Amino acid sequence: MTDARFQDGGEGPLHLVAQDAEDVRVISTLVQDAVLPVTEISHDPKRRRFALMLNRFRWEDRSQAEAVGRPYERVRSVLVVEDVLKVQSFGIDRSDKDLVLSLLSVDFAAGADGTGRLTLTLAGDGAIALDVEALEVRLEDVTRPYRAPSGKVPTHD
Repeated sequence: MTDARFQDGGEGPLHLVAQDAEDVRVISTLVQDAVLPVTEISHDPKRRRFALMLNRFRWEDRSQAEAVGRPYERVRSVLVVEDVLKVQSFGIDRSDKDLVLSLLSVDFAAGADGTGRLTLTLAGDGAIALDVEALEVRLEDVTRPYRAPSGKVPTHD
């Protein structure tokens, strides 16, 4: 048996850019329940860039998969935030190289003159706060979809 293909879902890879709070809500919905090892977090202060390599559940394909009886899918995606001035994390042990994080939501609180704070909320009371000079968040699928290992839709208590 082979992995799923983008063509199986009838859609191409996502390439989205968020430049306002409403756009961030769309990206937040698409990355909800994405998982990533703590080692897949990168911050480049010189380039003012913060990036995550995610294994995201393909929420946009859920109903189609159910309609045709096909397994649910995940896809490797990059979430990049530009113009990052400051990064803070809470409840994350960066020294634990085996730690796997689950991203629950991404929220944006606007500040003065286009600045603001992007908050990535993680399962287990963890969070990453990014102070940005201007909002630019990109979400790009970088691999073909693959069958979700659990075979289930993520759920929350």
